[in-house]
Amino acid sequence: MEFTINAEEKKALLSDARETITARLERREPVYHRTNKLSAATVEGSSALCRSCGAFVTLHLKEAEGERLRGCIGRLAASGPLETTVRTMAAEAAFGDPRFPPLSTEEFPRCRIEISALSPLRPCSDSALVQVGVHGLYLIYGGRAGVLLPQVPVEQGWNREQYLDYICIKAGVPPTSYRAPGAELFTFTAAVFGETRGT
Repeated sequence: MEFTINAEEKKALLSDARETITARLERREPVYHRTNKLSAATVEGSSALCRSCGAFVTLHLKEAEGERLRGCIGRLAASGPLETTVRTMAAEAAFGDPRFPPLSTEEFPRCRIEISALSPLRPCSDSALVQVGVHGLYLIYGGRAGVLLPQVPVEQGWNREQYLDYICIKAGVPPTSYRAPGAELFTFTAAVFGETRGT
């Protein structure tokens, strides 16, 4: 990351994400809370909450056999502040991920929220420089595109070659397409943090 997010800011962002979803389920306007110190830093523009960067919000649903993905939506870049991006992506992850039905009131207490705040994209001219667990990947090829967050290959147990092949699959193109002429591969890093358990 090109900037740091302190513990208080992480707590505020996770709280914002949960409140955004709760308010939507309860059909009311969200109410966000800040400590006086964080409010002052936000007004001054010195807080990471004010920084413009991409972010993804991921929902993990706890079940008897463990956790499963329940929604993940994000933006690789954003024109607005991080706190606004997180709130927007939280709602999209819960209610707008086309892979899943909208989140229900019954499911939400079993959901754990994870946030990934992204660094700017950097062109990657040598795939051998990709570090599993450090770099996220974004691939553009043949009019298709795909993104994988840096924590994904660690969770899946992939090595670098598997990771590079899976970014191709995610983009809907054949494995090893990242090597093809015209393919554009980018890396990014992320500050990844989440709830230890659902509330």
